[in-house]
Amino acid sequence: MIHSPTVKLSAKATADLGVVDGLVQLSFSIQAIVGSVTAHHDLSIIQTRLLGALRDRKLSMAQIARLISLDKSSTTGLVDRAEKRGYVERSIAPHDGRSVLVTLTTSGRRVVDRVATEVAREINAVIEDLSDVDRRRLSQLASRFVHLDAEARGIDLTAGQTTQRRN
Repeated sequence: MIHSPTVKLSAKATADLGVVDGLVQLSFSIQAIVGSVTAHHDLSIIQTRLLGALRDRKLSMAQIARLISLDKSSTTGLVDRAEKRGYVERSIAPHDGRSVLVTLTTSGRRVVDRVATEVAREINAVIEDLSDVDRRRLSQLASRFVHLDAEARGIDLTAGQTTQRRN
């Protein structure tokens, strides 16, 4: 019988999970952080995704559905519930009277900004031991992945943008 040496990982060393498992496990970690923060604000993750999508832009119902991967009726229900809570408002698109645009209200902006700040604080606490170079590289790779995925799904990440995204 051949015995392989036991690899002990220091606090700084990490086992490579591979691209797929690493990204899936990363998504679980991020969802756990987002879920915990949003629960403190009496929001679901999907409600938070809606508010986050509207942080810096007005979107049509169709754009929202496509961006957060919901069907039309689910998107309508999601926007209805957010509107009842005073987080979003609808208006008729000036370029197409049949299209409805959704924007954040002042209350919606306050809650999404609080959630974003808390999520950033939690994520930064996890990655505090990363060097500045590693942080920049992680940011670049995550951004590239998001853009490649959006392109593959036919999603225009700049649609409806009114200001540059903060973070």
